Amino acid sequence: MKILILNGPNLNLLGTREPEIYGNISMEDYLEKLKTEFPSHELSYYQSNIEGEIINRLQEDDFDALVINPGAYTHYSYAISDCLKNIRKLKIEVHISNIYKREEFRQKSVTAANTDAVLSGFGMDGYRLAILSLK
Repeated sequence: MKILILNGPNLNLLGTREPEIYGNISMEDYLEKLKTEFPSHELSYYQSNIEGEIINRLQEDDFDALVINPGAYTHYSYAISDCLKNIRKLKIEVHISNIYKREEFRQKSVTAANTDAVLSGFGMDGYRLAILSLK
């Protein structure tokens, strides 16, 4: 199974960005752990701080399932939400922190309605749990 893991804005700073919220491991290091744990899956990773680039990547349609952390776009990107609506594959939304324990504006996801499930608050392990749920 080809799984695309896609991260939105500022998640390129994982490992150094607010470690008390996001932890101290980079996505690149965590991705290596995932590849070791899931050798039968082809995991690819993409990150962008630019909304249009995220949409373009999603529209490439070269994956069987999607694990997406839209970052701040979660809360206001109807464009990404519309794009997700048109992807007819399993899609899991992941949030490293528990968005429901954070600021009020972070407690609303406009993208979640167009995914199959949401994992929030499991730290980086949310990505692993998402992959485990994809069948």
